[in-house]
Amino acid sequence: MDVALGQTSPSRNASGRLAIEARGLVKRFDGTLAVDGVDLTVQVGAIYGILGPNGAGKTTTLRMMLGIIDPDEGVRRVLGHDRPSEIARLIGYLPEERGLYPSMKAYEAIAFMGALRGMPLKEGRERGRKLLEEYGLPVERQIRQMSKGMAQQVQLLGTLVHDPQLVVLDEPFSGLDAINQGKLERLIRGLADKGTTVIFSTHVIAHAERLCDEVAIIAGGKVPYAGSVDAARDRIPAQVRLETASKDGPWRAALPPGSKAEGNFWNFALPESGIEPLLRALIEGEAGILSLSIERAGLHDAFVAIAGEAAARALAEEKPLEARR
Repeated sequence: MDVALGQTSPSRNASGRLAIEARGLVKRFDGTLAVDGVDLTVQVGAIYGILGPNGAGKTTTLRMMLGIIDPDEGVRRVLGHDRPSEIARLIGYLPEERGLYPSMKAYEAIAFMGALRGMPLKEGRERGRKLLEEYGLPVERQIRQMSKGMAQQVQLLGTLVHDPQLVVLDEPFSGLDAINQGKLERLIRGLADKGTTVIFSTHVIAHAERLCDEVAIIAGGKVPYAGSVDAARDRIPAQVRLETASKDGPWRAALPPGSKAEGNFWNFALPESGIEPLLRALIEGEAGILSLSIERAGLHDAFVAIAGEAAARALAEEKPLEARR
């Protein structure tokens, strides 16, 4: 399998066709509502992030979409099919619960995962060796002799060995160090560049902000937001930080209500009219502009505004699966 590692924005791959369409998904476990009316649409070739803390319903939603479990209510279509389990060969799925046979050699583990998706073992072994060499991993070493991070990379390659059209990764960055997280981000971009649809769940918003054009925020089994990263960030006005030579004067009347002073600095939300009218008033009033910066809200700020502070705290306190055991 040849995976390009380009830096093309996933938006270039958007075709208008849907890889995933889920409407009104509901799931209960022992009478407890785990997912409550989730709607999601994911375009072919997109990188799509599902954000939320542990227990929010991310994994249950993914498993319903893939046909691993059936929803109690609602419908879903995957790559145009109503029964996702019947097109498993077109899907690569990395569950949060990592699991490989410890006695298997790395290339055999990849071949075995490919065989579960209909790939002949001989071809799987050849591709497994090639992939391991490409990513600098030992080919002949047994899984039990590998670190957790290396074993996780082997399982990821096994998820991709059969060239799936749709790749679904549940908390793929968990347990990886910073270097390997960077490698995984490049791999995800490369998959999207060649037209593969990638959906991943995460509680680390920075990964989604760097990789995704669109995200769904899940909190308490509901999706209060699904859409573009830009639209989510735009829900919060950009913040302006202004430094003036003068501390007072008629120009102060032009500052938006609620502006906060810190010495010669002023902090306020960007006015709806934009910055130009304010700049004219400051210049005409001889405020003496020494510096001015406009900082757009980040996806984390948008998450707090959309999902609430309690969900944001739970997200910040999230631990990797290994630490929760």
